[in-house]
Amino acid sequence: MKIDLTNIKNIIFDLGNVLLNLDFNASIKAFQKLGLNNDVLNKHMAYSDPVFYKLEVGNISPEEFRKRVREILDNSNATDQQIDDAWSAMVLDIPAERVQVLQNLNKKYNVYIFSNTNKIHIDKLHADFKTQHGIDFPSLFVKDYYSHEIHERKPDLNSYKKVIELSGVNPKESVFIDDLEKNIIAAQKTGLNTFWLKNGMEMIDIF
Repeated sequence: MKIDLTNIKNIIFDLGNVLLNLDFNASIKAFQKLGLNNDVLNKHMAYSDPVFYKLEVGNISPEEFRKRVREILDNSNATDQQIDDAWSAMVLDIPAERVQVLQNLNKKYNVYIFSNTNKIHIDKLHADFKTQHGIDFPSLFVKDYYSHEIHERKPDLNSYKKVIELSGVNPKESVFIDDLEKNIIAAQKTGLNTFWLKNGMEMIDIF
């Protein structure tokens, strides 16, 4: 299934499971090795402790996050690096063929990214991406928008409105691509065109 880019000038990508491969269970297993014995995280990418959401909208610092994680783990000896490594274990790679698609799209469209994420994950992604591909990840986009920087997260309508406002795009000339239906439904309410990248679909095949 191909995406309809008729009259489209702007393409806004989600990050996780669209561009970036994720393994959420890897973080669960890593936290369990540090002492986690309850369902603070689950495979549906939901958190029972609000600290994860607070980090995602930039309401707490990474330092405050790590402090709370030590309490959750009941492990005061867990180092900053151990916590960051466990939390970032889910962050895998962005394959070269997806990078090539982004570079090709940049020749004709304004390409953006809008992701629910956090500083710890983005710092790891940026470092790994530069090592793997030899270029800076933000260079692939006109602008990258992250929930922890704009203090709003999908599927809250205000998050989309803020990205539209900050980028200056016309929603009618823009398409938003995400792997979660709830995020697609919310985006449509702001006038954005959308494409739902369903499970099993591959980003490189829709263009």
